[in-house]
Amino acid sequence: MARRLWLLRHGDAEPHGIHPDAERRLTDRGVDQARAAGVALYRLGVTPQGIYTSPKVRAHDTAAAAAVALGLAPVVHAPLASGFGADDALALVAAADDEGDVLIVGHEPDFSQIVHDLTGARIDMKKGGVACVRLDGSRGELIILLRPRELRAIR
Repeated sequence: MARRLWLLRHGDAEPHGIHPDAERRLTDRGVDQARAAGVALYRLGVTPQGIYTSPKVRAHDTAAAAAVALGLAPVVHAPLASGFGADDALALVAAADDEGDVLIVGHEPDFSQIVHDLTGARIDMKKGGVACVRLDGSRGELIILLRPRELRAIR
């Protein structure tokens, strides 16, 4: 049975150099992007069994803002901070109940590489953007790629 992996890239964040990288916060625009993503996912009928987030502040805050509309609390998953790959994503999906969707919140270039490794697609994952890969075993099909402006239009 096919399952779905949803990927949400963190929203717009403070520039490099203001804080250490792991402590960079979302801008007001980033908060809006995160909320819009959560509402859009809800309106699209996405019901993830779990939301896993990078421990970096900008990703964690994105996950928390998006999770409000989905009625779930995000779980910090340290490997999402950097170097998270397709095998890691498949392991999270496999740990969910049968047919359960999983939402992960993290960073580039990891997310574009995961989509490529699972589907062969080359994508440009925008800050605050969403991608969805339908999985059948270790094979995947890119079924959605939404930019922040498209997510805002859904809400």
